[in-house]
Amino acid sequence: MNLFDLAEFDGFVSGLPGVSLVDQWDSRVAKVGDKVFTLLSPADDGARITLKCSEESFEILTALEGIGQAPYFAKRKWISVAATAPLSEDELTHYLRRSYNLVAEGLTRKRRAELGIVTLD
Repeated sequence: MNLFDLAEFDGFVSGLPGVSLVDQWDSRVAKVGDKVFTLLSPADDGARITLKCSEESFEILTALEGIGQAPYFAKRKWISVAATAPLSEDELTHYLRRSYNLVAEGLTRKRRAELGIVTLD
């Protein structure tokens, strides 16, 4: 799987409960409950994936080549991952699920139930 490919990105994030996809900010944006949890954007050096992460993960990940604080996201804990970053597909899917969970946790219990989000792993 190559999550930097639009079709594969869409396929993966669409498999998560309550996800909607929109084209916004010259990117493919994935939302849960109308809140952004990741986006796939074109870049000069190839596609980039932007996602939310924990403070601890932010510190670790931004020390790696090809990963930095996401531009245009005013708050910390959003990173931009280049296709050249030293993350395996398993690691990247883990961080995408974690981003989804972090954003979904901010939804009300009622809204999570409406979206079919039963448990967060």
